[in-house]
Amino acid sequence: MNSADLLDQFLAILQREVGGRRGRWRTVLGAVKLYSAATHPHCNWSITPGGNADENAAVERIADRLREKYPIIG
Repeated sequence: MNSADLLDQFLAILQREVGGRRGRWRTVLGAVKLYSAATHPHCNWSITPGGNADENAAVERIADRLREKYPIIG
């Protein structure tokens, strides 16, 4: 799993569970920030959504689930 794969997972889940356009969700998501697994051994990625309150809440809910499934990405 890499950052592009992770974004694809986010987009698929957001469209399926929340609806809306893929392009809008891509804008809300922004970029995945990667950190060294040596300094962040439990989860080496983060995402900072840039949408409205409802959009950001949806992204954060999904991020929590994806962190459990994919804590370390390459």
